[in-house]
Amino acid sequence: MNWITNYVRPTINSLFSRREVPENLWTKCTECGQMLFHRELSDNLYVCTNCNHHMAISPRDRFTALFDGGIFTEIAVPEPVVDPLHFRDQKKYPDRLKAAQKATAEKEAMLIAEGEMGRTPIVAAGQDFSFMAGSMGMYVGNAIIAAAERAVEKKCPLILFSAAGGARMQEGILSLMQMPRTTVAVQMLKEAGLPYIVVLTHPTTGGVTASYAMLGDVQIAEPNALICFAGPRVIEQTIRETLPEGFQRAEYLLDHGMLDRVTHRGKMREELIVITRMLLGEPPAIMGDLPAPASDAEGAEDAATAPAESNDD
Repeated sequence: MNWITNYVRPTINSLFSRREVPENLWTKCTECGQMLFHRELSDNLYVCTNCNHHMAISPRDRFTALFDGGIFTEIAVPEPVVDPLHFRDQKKYPDRLKAAQKATAEKEAMLIAEGEMGRTPIVAAGQDFSFMAGSMGMYVGNAIIAAAERAVEKKCPLILFSAAGGARMQEGILSLMQMPRTTVAVQMLKEAGLPYIVVLTHPTTGGVTASYAMLGDVQIAEPNALICFAGPRVIEQTIRETLPEGFQRAEYLLDHGMLDRVTHRGKMREELIVITRMLLGEPPAIMGDLPAPASDAEGAEDAATAPAESNDD
C-alpha cells in the first residue's frame, strides 16, 4: 500500500464518479433574495415562504392546484392562421413561436380546461406570461371564445386567470381585433346568466386590461399584482409627475374601487369555490373528498332497508 493507492486512486475515482447537481434545484426570490428549494416552492404554489412574494406560475400548475384532485380536461382551441402578416423583426414570427413553445412546452399563451372545483363544474382559462409575455394574439382570442362557448354549453361558470403584457405586435391589427371578439364572448356568458370571474395576476397590462380582464362579475387579484393599461413609467414620463407609492398595484386598485378582493394564492381555491356557488345560488360546498351527505328522504330510505343489528350479546 502506498500514497497512490491510498490517496491518488480514491481522488480520481471521486472526480469521475461525482454526480452533477441540477441547476434548477434552487430559485432566488426576486423580491427578498431568499434562496428557495424547488420542491418547497412548488408545494407553496410558487409563493416565497420568506416574504410572501407571488412568483409566476404556469397555467398547468395553477389548474392542478385549482381543480379537485388536480384532474382536468383540456379544451381544444381552433388553430388560427400562422404569421398572417409575415412579420419579421430580429427573428421571424414563426421562429419566435417555436422558441416559446420549446421553452414552455405549451402550444400557446393560453390554456383552457374544464373539470370540477369543490364539486362544482367549471371552465377555466389561464394565460402563461412566460409564452411571449402572455401576449394576446388570435389564438388567445379563439381560446376565450372556445372557453365561453363550452361554459354556455355546460351551463357552468368561467374563471379566467389573466397575465399579459398586452397585444401581440407580430399580429398587428389582428391582435387588436381580439379585444371586441373577447368582449362579445363575455357577453355570451352574461346573456346565459352564467358567472364570469376574473383573477388578475402579475402583470396584467395593455389591451388585455382594456378588454376581457376587467369585465368580470367578480374581480379578484393576487397580492401586489401590477394591473394597468399603460405602465407607471410611461405615465410618469407623460404627465411629468411622481406617482403615488404602490400606484397601479392590486392593493391600490382595491382601495380605489376597481377590485372586489385581493386574495393570497394559497387561499384562492377556497375563495373561488365560495364565490361560484354563491353566484350559482347553490348551498356552500362540503370541503374535503367525502361525498355529499344524502338527503333526508334518501337517508330514511337507507335506514328502512338496512339490516337490523343483532342483540344476541
